[in-house]
Amino acid sequence: MWRYEAVLPVAPGEHRVTLGEGMTPLIELPHLSRSVGGGRFWVKDEGLNPTASFKARGLCMAITRAKAMKLPGVCVPTAGNAGIALAAYAAAARIPARVYAPRTTPPPILGSIRAFGAELELVDGHIGDAGKATMQFAKDSGFFNVATVREPYRVEGMKTMGYEIAEQFGWQSLPDAIVYPTGGGEGTIGIWKAFKEMVEWGWLPPRIALPRMVIAQAAGCAPLVRALEAGSDRATPWENPMTHASGLRVPGPLGDRWVLRTIRESNGGAFAINEDAIRAATFELASQSGIDAAPEGGCGLATARAMVAAGLVNPGANIVVFNTGSGASYRW
Repeated sequence: MWRYEAVLPVAPGEHRVTLGEGMTPLIELPHLSRSVGGGRFWVKDEGLNPTASFKARGLCMAITRAKAMKLPGVCVPTAGNAGIALAAYAAAARIPARVYAPRTTPPPILGSIRAFGAELELVDGHIGDAGKATMQFAKDSGFFNVATVREPYRVEGMKTMGYEIAEQFGWQSLPDAIVYPTGGGEGTIGIWKAFKEMVEWGWLPPRIALPRMVIAQAAGCAPLVRALEAGSDRATPWENPMTHASGLRVPGPLGDRWVLRTIRESNGGAFAINEDAIRAATFELASQSGIDAAPEGGCGLATARAMVAAGLVNPGANIVVFNTGSGASYRW
């Protein structure tokens, strides 16, 4: 990730809190391309980051800034992966950390948070309830709340995924569509920010076509899909969010406006996938590729198939799907 240091918010000579995050593989899967209906099909495997998800990028950047600003401590609400990343990078920076997570978070994720030494508080309900507890703790303790899009640095780390796709495509072309499993939205926001920056700075050929940004959500928690279908600029919080893909169980994403704007600017789309289809696609992705797919990645594969079937892209389109985390975090 730090190959792009020149466009990240660090001062010259400032200490970087790093565990080796970024430059995850972009794996082409021709046999799945045929079943999806695309021309060429790749999976960008973020599960191979140091803390087993894309969250490593954003929390790496946020903790680097927290260390530079000498903050007394950091806290975060999590559906799972952000808590692991915060705990690990806070440990690397020697900064106290507290994580609030729903009791329904997969046990391997909770075990990893504890292993990295963060204080872990379990709450009844969903990530929105964890968010309320985090805000209160930050107010009472002086710890800084690094929840999704409550500060700018996590998105800055996330945008490196966009740079990497351009680099892995040789800086001369981009995929026709990118499918991103979306809960809070910072990954989708960051990737689109990167593409616009690269165009502005001349990193990409003139008049290059930018990808359609397509988000994947679970049918049991799809506030952004509902908002897009209603033509709204904001998402109404989802009632009784239910999905085994815990990273997608975000009923009221704070970045809703930016995600919806990204979809519309890119002529993209949003799809809601039911639980059985997520499970089937997760198994398909793992068993047909060797990629340790998380349910979020399975949701992305199912969305790619739905996107082609709906005619959002041409049958021969080049498609990149993100597997945002490791399937191992869900197995116990």
